[in-house]
Order: sequence, then structure tokens, then C-alpha cells
Amino acid sequence: MVVIGNLTLKLMLRYCVFYVVCALLLACSNEPEAKKKAIPKVKIDVPKFNADSAYYYVEKQVGFGPRVISSNAWKKCAVWLEKKMKTYTPNVIVQEAPITTYDGKNHTLKNIIASFSPKKNNRIALFAHWDSRHVADHDTINQDSPILGANDGGSGVGVLLELARHFNNKNPNIGIDIILFDAEDYGQPENSKFPIMQDSWCLGSQYWSKNPHKPNYFARYGILLDMVGAKNATFRHEEISAYFAPNILQKVWRKANQLGYGKYFVFEDANQILDDHYYVNTITGIPTIDIIEYDPTTKTNFNKHWHTHNDDMDNIDRSTLNAVGQTLLEIIYNE
Repeated sequence: MVVIGNLTLKLMLRYCVFYVVCALLLACSNEPEAKKKAIPKVKIDVPKFNADSAYYYVEKQVGFGPRVISSNAWKKCAVWLEKKMKTYTPNVIVQEAPITTYDGKNHTLKNIIASFSPKKNNRIALFAHWDSRHVADHDTINQDSPILGANDGGSGVGVLLELARHFNNKNPNIGIDIILFDAEDYGQPENSKFPIMQDSWCLGSQYWSKNPHKPNYFARYGILLDMVGAKNATFRHEEISAYFAPNILQKVWRKANQLGYGKYFVFEDANQILDDHYYVNTITGIPTIDIIEYDPTTKTNFNKHWHTHNDDMDNIDRSTLNAVGQTLLEIIYNE
């Protein structure tokens, strides 16, 4: 009996301890959810976009002259872009390919691709075109002459070069590919005397989308910059972007508005625009948006200097470059 009594007492003590522990655990589990989840949020140190630097990059491109495929200015600019990118990353590829444009001319296009943290599978792609229009088909004078393309061509590249500088100084948590497309603006004019050529625009993006710089390349999403430098430019929800990448579109526009750039990034719908992102979306399946100026007050819905000789450095505004560049830095460094 003593033994049994001692055993019984031990069992009773064990049960008491067990119940006390259970009660404590239950009490802990009933703590308010808010208290349990009160984990301090780590503040991300996002670099500050330098609009003067981006402006310089635009000016440098324009200084070569019109960057029409196969021209001397185009060749010089290609060399400069490759060298400049290599100061920010050793992982630079110049993708070359033979093309025939709507006018029957043969060229070799050059897509310039710079990768940051190339071994990371979690990636986003940033796009712009680096060529300029070969004709001023929306001007009233010298329509057969090429344009400088400060905004249409130069501005997107200028912003991406400034981002590349920051990526070199401080690596984001994700991998980045900056892809500069060639021959975007060699599309067939409306009054062309040549037979109609389907898909005459965006030849560089068409080629890259069918032949990525790496086998089985894929990015979580892509952002295309086109005409992102004009004073008081407004960017709207372009239809193709909204169809293929609605979440990315909302994400970028919300961030821009949080940063105080609501006068640039407007929550309004815009008509679809045939641009490089169309081919990236439909061929690669990478959900890609187009940040592109949309002006509902003009006949073309583009900047009033679009495809004219007035698309020069007088058309470039640092504040617009900054709004786009800082928004992208905030998006990228918070991934």
C-alpha cells in the first residue's frame, strides 16, 4: 500500500504539473493575434535616384545624334552603352541578329543586356529601347530626316542607366536584367510607299522574346520604360499592361502615389499601345507593363513632340525622370 500510495501521490503530482502546463499553454495560445504578430518591420534603405545623373545619360545619347540602326551615331552609341554598362556589371551581353526592315534594307540589330546577380532565380526584367526614329513622320518639315529621340528612346535608357549605377553600389535582394532593345522605332510609317509589312515595329524585342539571352529565361515580371522624360508627362493604365499584368500595374501606380508622384502616375485607363511589352507578354509569357506617356489632349495620345524634330533635350525634365526612377527603386529594393 505504501508503494501504491507513493505511486498514487507521484501520479497525482504529475497530473497536477501536466494540468498547470496545459493551462499556461492555453493561456498563451489565447493571446490576442495582434500581440503575437507584433514583429517589428525592417526598414529598407532605398537609394535616392539622381535625376541629374539620368539627365546626363539622356544628353550623352542625344549627343551622338539620331541613333538609327546601322548609322554612325548608332554604332558609337552602342559602343558607349556597352562600356557604360560594364562599369556597373561584368555581365553584359550584346545580342546581335540580322533583320530586314519594311523598306527592304538589311541590318544587324544589337540588343544590349546587363545582368545583376545572374545566379539568382528570383528576377525581374527592366526594358527600354535605345534606337531613335528614322523619320520625322509627325512633323511638318523634313519628314524624311531622322529625329534625335531624347524622350522617345533616350529617356528610358537614361533612367535605367541610373538604376544600374545604384545596383552596382548596392545589390537588391533579387536578380535584375536590364534589356535595351534595338530597332523599336523603325516601324513602317502610315504614308509609306512600300508594301505593308506586318509587325514592322519593335524588331529587337520580337527577336529577344523568341531568342532570350539565356536558355529558358524567365522573370517574375517586367517593366518597360518608353517616353518617361517629358515635362508634366502623365502615365496611365495602358490596356495591354492592364490585361497581362494588372497586379504589377497596380503595385507600381500605388507606390508612385505613396511617394507623392500622383500627378505623373494617374489612375485612369488608356488605350492599348503596340510597344515592346506586347511581344514580351505574348511570346515569353513574362507579365510586363509599359510606363509610357499618354496625353489624351493630343491627336496621337502621345507627347506633342512625338516623332518630330522637337524631341530634343528641351523636351526632357528632371522631375519626371526622378518620379519614374525613384518609384522603380522603391519597388525593386522592397522585393
